[in-house]
Amino acid sequence: MAAMTLASDTPRRRSRWPLFAMPILLLIASAAWSVFWFYAVSQAEVKADAWRAQEAKSGRSYDCAKQSIGGYPFRLEVRCDGARVTLTSQTAGAAQPVTIGLGEILAVAQVYDPKLLIAEFHAPATISETQNAPAMQVNWASARASVVGLPAIPQRASIAFDDVAIDRVNDSSVQVPAARAKHVELHGRLAAGSTSKDPVIESVLEVQSGSVQDVHPLLARPFTADIHAKLSGLKDLVPKPWPQRFRELQSNGGHVEIVQSRVQQDDLIAVAAGTLALNAQGRIDGELQMTVTGLDKIIPALGIEKMLDEGVPQATLDRVAPGVKSQDVTNLLGALDRAIPGLGKVVRQNANAGVAAGINALGTPATLEGKPARSFPLRFADGAVYLGPLKVGQVPPLF
Repeated sequence: MAAMTLASDTPRRRSRWPLFAMPILLLIASAAWSVFWFYAVSQAEVKADAWRAQEAKSGRSYDCAKQSIGGYPFRLEVRCDGARVTLTSQTAGAAQPVTIGLGEILAVAQVYDPKLLIAEFHAPATISETQNAPAMQVNWASARASVVGLPAIPQRASIAFDDVAIDRVNDSSVQVPAARAKHVELHGRLAAGSTSKDPVIESVLEVQSGSVQDVHPLLARPFTADIHAKLSGLKDLVPKPWPQRFRELQSNGGHVEIVQSRVQQDDLIAVAAGTLALNAQGRIDGELQMTVTGLDKIIPALGIEKMLDEGVPQATLDRVAPGVKSQDVTNLLGALDRAIPGLGKVVRQNANAGVAAGINALGTPATLEGKPARSFPLRFADGAVYLGPLKVGQVPPLF
């Protein structure tokens, strides 16, 4: 009886295989994930090569002096050092390719969510028509972009820049300021209900503390802009040269609807909405209904008095009063002085008031953000821009 008790009390020898099972399973999982990651990398390279080939057919070539792929185990990181983009026939009447050089591009995608791509761009960028002579240089504090929907047709995309500085580089390699902005954002997405065969694209552009030099005194002062637009009439989203895309847009009856826009500069606030389209010559037609407040404080910045004192440039007259000769204006002011001494000077000094009265006569009284304003149409006719009967600009053809 005692022997039986001792035999039953003897502990059984436990199996040790559970102790090794977990490390073995982890090793198998790690090996499988590694195979999957390297497969994802190879597929990413294949799709990137196919995308570059398709873009090259559209006149947009992308090259890297040095490319590397990393990010193991959970990310795909593609680093492109010495990035170069060559644009051929992307604008109407382009004589030669435009080359854009970038220091570095870093694109990141999660292995488990490859449809989302996030990219960072490192400054500076150079833009030139000849390889050894950059015409523009662009710097920024940070630049990032994101695209959702890859590798199929993107569903939405965005790009943002902070502290942007654009400079022209002259023949002496001296950088001359051309444009500045504290922050710039551009967002685009397929509108709800839109399809790849009949895409409608919604876009939003935001500019904070932007300025443009050597174009007009008004643009040299900081402004903010917020523009919401909708593009309709595209046949597809297959990569194509922009002139070809614009032709298809025109032939398909496409248009851009400015859903809402707001621009502010000091006390000047302007909002506008309307529709613009392309005619058979590739020029813009359409109309925007504008409401503006603060015009009386902006008109002196137009420099009309100084222009009359120094003589009106013929190029200016060609924009605002086609057919009128610069010499005719100078002779008229001189004749006024001869007829009644000082009359020409009075005309010059009161030019701003005359322009303000003329602009006020173009529109109707309105209220904008609680302030008195004027509402009037801004027309586009065959590329010419008219504020009432006054021509204020000319947009070149897009194809």
